[in-house]
Amino acid sequence: MASLNVGGLGEYLREQRRNAQLSLRQLADAAGVSNPYLSQIERGLRKPSAEVLQQVAKALRISAETLYVRAGILDAERDRDEVETRAVILADPTLTERQKQVLLQIYESFRKENGFGGTEDGEVDPVGSQPGTEASTSKGGRPAERPGPEAGGDDSGPRRTAG
Repeated sequence: MASLNVGGLGEYLREQRRNAQLSLRQLADAAGVSNPYLSQIERGLRKPSAEVLQQVAKALRISAETLYVRAGILDAERDRDEVETRAVILADPTLTERQKQVLLQIYESFRKENGFGGTEDGEVDPVGSQPGTEASTSKGGRPAERPGPEAGGDDSGPRRTAG
């Protein structure tokens, strides 16, 4: 038999299925695949298509990207941390779907702010792209165009928090 790099995928799927407290039959039904086929995937005997992986991911409520990486469909080297972080967020049963989406948006905005994921080469303009500003902060950590006390501004510190 040809060597398939799906053993890790099968083990991961079995672990995720058990974490979701689903039987093999329940997951197969939810994903719309046959029970024997899913069993073969879990045992590393079959390499599923991207479509099947997407159906299984949806049934497990995990990221399809994570399964694509584990199956060798996507290159994991560059984006492994991002994919795993997204998968953990999506798999958290204590969060609502809306909370998961908001958290993913915040995560992506932080990645872009820190220079990841903004352009094809993975870098973002560190100064920012807001019109009318030179940079987000001055050397002292204060906003660049912050009014002083004479203009009604608070000079007690660089940031205010709502609380």
